[in-house]
Amino acid sequence: MSVALRLRELRIYPLAIPMRFRFEHAAASRSVADPVVVGLTAEPPFADYTGFGETLARTYVTHETAATAVEDIESLFAPHLLSFRATSFEDACEQIEALPYFIDGRLVTAARAAVELALIDLAGKVFRRPARDVARIVGADAAVFAEPGAAPLARYSGIVVGSRAWKLNAAIRAQRCYGLRDFKLKVATEGWEDRLILTHRMLGAAVEKGHATLRVDANSAWTLSEAVSVAPFLEKHSVQAIEQPMNRLHDDDLPDLASRTSCALIADESLITVQDAERLIDDGAVRVFNIRIAKNGGLIAALNIARLVLAARRDVQLGCLVGETSLLSAAGAAFLSVMPQVRYAEGAFGSFLLRDDLTDRQIRIGRGGRLRPVDGPGLGVEVSEKRLDRLCPLPGPHIRF
Repeated sequence: MSVALRLRELRIYPLAIPMRFRFEHAAASRSVADPVVVGLTAEPPFADYTGFGETLARTYVTHETAATAVEDIESLFAPHLLSFRATSFEDACEQIEALPYFIDGRLVTAARAAVELALIDLAGKVFRRPARDVARIVGADAAVFAEPGAAPLARYSGIVVGSRAWKLNAAIRAQRCYGLRDFKLKVATEGWEDRLILTHRMLGAAVEKGHATLRVDANSAWTLSEAVSVAPFLEKHSVQAIEQPMNRLHDDDLPDLASRTSCALIADESLITVQDAERLIDDGAVRVFNIRIAKNGGLIAALNIARLVLAARRDVQLGCLVGETSLLSAAGAAFLSVMPQVRYAEGAFGSFLLRDDLTDRQIRIGRGGRLRPVDGPGLGVEVSEKRLDRLCPLPGPHIRF
């Protein structure tokens, strides 16, 4: 194509989407989802095309907030977009990969993710390429990434929720009836021990028979001594993996913990950049690497980390941030479509968690935790601008290039 894709305007939508129940863990609690969505519209002759990208920012993960993400996209990323010119999808992907992860020494991966995904979506629509094709172009390794990847077999996880016994029992029972087999329980919060006992009562037999899995997430709340002291209790109640047991500042303690428990260790808040992945691989304690597209800076960023993890013969978990819409779930589907395997998959809760969504077709897990294929150019979903406007309490920045 001789005519270059250029950008005409950037819109930023800070959203507020009510959730069906309050979600709590050791680091935060929320009843309203706060995604930030970026819309990028092309210059003529591609003015009919707009690409959308989504992120969620968490202070306890990257020290970003929804407000700082909006500011950074407007003031720091917009200047990078002024020079964007692409005559092919390959050309676009090379420029997208060059987007910064740090600006003035500050981590901006959440903001980057929204911009990266919007560019991938737009370039995919213009050049008629699905988002998953980025795996063939950036850091391509035919021995690692291949379609259809893990998508046909991947089964998304359930979440153990409920502060009262009857609510927890009802939630697990409903998810099991829906065919879910992998479950995660938030721990290091008040009453978590009782909730684990109840969870084990309902799932323990299935876990022991290999018909279900159970993992816990401490969200960085424990010290080494606390994690070591609760490890026998976790093992007794069929827990197979512990996600982010300690703060990333204490990653040096992970080998000690790994030597004292049979539970696999999962890195989440400790895993932000490629450099983090390299460090954790070298330390040898982490078995599972929780890759979250918004946290890690986008789809290309996620694939670059996954490539390192798979080459080191470690396991990948596709994670999510609470409150993702179908737009970000579609990016997760693209990730799964080229991953040879994943140990766990999270997200795509759609209307099970959110009271509203952005896309005409909802990307939501079906029975058994399976997800229907997401096909089409770009991220493969159509965002409703009317819904964007309705879910945006205050108009966000609008920049014309």
